[in-house]
Amino acid sequence: MPVPTRRIPFQVDIAGIIELMGSSLYSRSDTPIRELIQNAHDGIQRRRQIDLDYRGRIDIEQDAAGGVLRFHDDGIGLSPEEAEKYLGTLGIGITGMIKKRARDEHSRDAEMLIGQFGIGLFSAFMLADRLVVESLRLGGGEAVRWEAGPGTEIELGPSARATPGTTVTLHLKDESRFLAERAEPLEAAIRQYADFLPTPIYLNGATARTNVIHAAWFDPTPDREAIELALESQFNETPLDVIPLRVERPVTIQGALYVTPQRTPGFTDTPAVAVTVHRMVISRKLQGLLPEWAPFLRGVVELTDCSPTASREDLVRDRTFEQVRAKLEELLYEHFERLADDEPIRLASLIAWHRYTLAGAALEHPRLRSLLRRTYRFATSQGPLSFDEILERSSADPLVETDAGRVVWYNPDRRQEAWANSLFVGHAAPCVHTLRSFEESLLAALVDDAEKSGLVIAMRVASPGTDGFAATVLGMRDLDEAPPAWQEFLGASGAKVFCGSYDASMPVMAFLNERRELLRTFDQLKQQGSIPPGFQRLIDAHFRDEIPAANEVVLNRNHPLVARALAESTAHPLASVLRLVVLGALTRAGMSVDRALHETQEEDLQWIAEALWTRRRSSDSV
Repeated sequence: MPVPTRRIPFQVDIAGIIELMGSSLYSRSDTPIRELIQNAHDGIQRRRQIDLDYRGRIDIEQDAAGGVLRFHDDGIGLSPEEAEKYLGTLGIGITGMIKKRARDEHSRDAEMLIGQFGIGLFSAFMLADRLVVESLRLGGGEAVRWEAGPGTEIELGPSARATPGTTVTLHLKDESRFLAERAEPLEAAIRQYADFLPTPIYLNGATARTNVIHAAWFDPTPDREAIELALESQFNETPLDVIPLRVERPVTIQGALYVTPQRTPGFTDTPAVAVTVHRMVISRKLQGLLPEWAPFLRGVVELTDCSPTASREDLVRDRTFEQVRAKLEELLYEHFERLADDEPIRLASLIAWHRYTLAGAALEHPRLRSLLRRTYRFATSQGPLSFDEILERSSADPLVETDAGRVVWYNPDRRQEAWANSLFVGHAAPCVHTLRSFEESLLAALVDDAEKSGLVIAMRVASPGTDGFAATVLGMRDLDEAPPAWQEFLGASGAKVFCGSYDASMPVMAFLNERRELLRTFDQLKQQGSIPPGFQRLIDAHFRDEIPAANEVVLNRNHPLVARALAESTAHPLASVLRLVVLGALTRAGMSVDRALHETQEEDLQWIAEALWTRRRSSDSV
């Protein structure tokens, strides 16, 4: 026979729920302090709605001898019926019910209430093994006493309380008694969560409130200087720039952001900001709200339209959150674009301070690139210049260039910065030093953006093998590759060899390819067995699809030594002299010299010495 269907009551393991709160829902052990302050605040706000002259306060009392912590408020209080219905039922909170009714009736009566889920009171069991609530509802009636331990039984009875409001008493566990014995951790928790709460909080009857309450960014007409001082006090650093926030549509945003003087390690850092909802702190470092290109921003943002998660330590990532995120990014762009128009020097100083963070982030964000186009200053042979200034000075030589209206020359190798500067002296176009890889990518992206507006631009590395460099910059004639015999003879250096005609005072010009040198260094370390296998795999992957171009050397046909050496065979002593000159030029440019090159230099020196010795003996014999 089939087993008949039965109905059984839903079982709740209170101890298990409390353990779940402590281990999974809440990340901090002081969370119950926040939840109890929040409940007291909501009771006060509900009373304010019916008594416009009432202000309200929260008092927290420590009893070290008894191991007790008490939270008092003079808010609206609870009736015995409300205490039985809401305090003893996990997941049904009176504030949540009021909010739902207000939404259904399109009322604003609940807009300042914080609670939502009906689980905050139970979090107190993370700190206490017994909890007592005594409350009297505004308007008279009977006061109620509600008491519970970690089990499922609740004691409900009359209380002697004579004034409206609620007192929650925590009989602390042994490991939590420090909260009744020392004021510092309790003060820290109050400031952590409730510093901006409009209700004053007093500890142990003190005349001065513990929470700040007022912050300049909440003023109806915020003063910039006052906001800057408030941020400096709150974050213990001096803002480089302040961005007040006050928006009503499409979402409500209030607060202030600032540019931190702390340089972030890199542009991949995640930006974070303090967020409050109805002035209660949700997180001091909430991530995902600010655009990823702005990790240098800090501040406090009040977001009344956003919904906290059940733990109240984060925001629900819903449509409203995305609207806030998009609006904040728009406000930030508008602020910095306004600075570019009205205070360009101020913006230039901000960008100089966080230049690498912004340069790297701009690779992925066209609007940010558009801002940096006129404000980010590249190092060049003519000093720091913006991209627009570089473009203006980089007109192509019409006698040499037929396909481009502008040529942007750049040098990616720090070792050749001074050398490149000397080559571009007197040249109308600057040489841009892209000494970090993302600067080269940023320059290329800006060139691409400019071409979309109709300009035809060539971006070329400052190297003899690059079209137009020898003729336009070096004033070189008749540049071509060295004869095969000389290419092979000088090939020990790994450089590609050219011959050309230029200033007779210089026998050789050497140009390094930084990536080629990097790969060469890695190869040397690999031969020595100095590279860990994991690192070697990264190196192989990095260079898998690219063989970096060789270093380049230009031999000057106008120099007497070079001309005489090229007129002889590579077996002549002058060939060894020329090879020493070439290796010297490459070394001065920054090329590393390995054992094979040292041996080649020794052979050349010995051959030259032998030739000189033979010549001397021949002279002596005559």
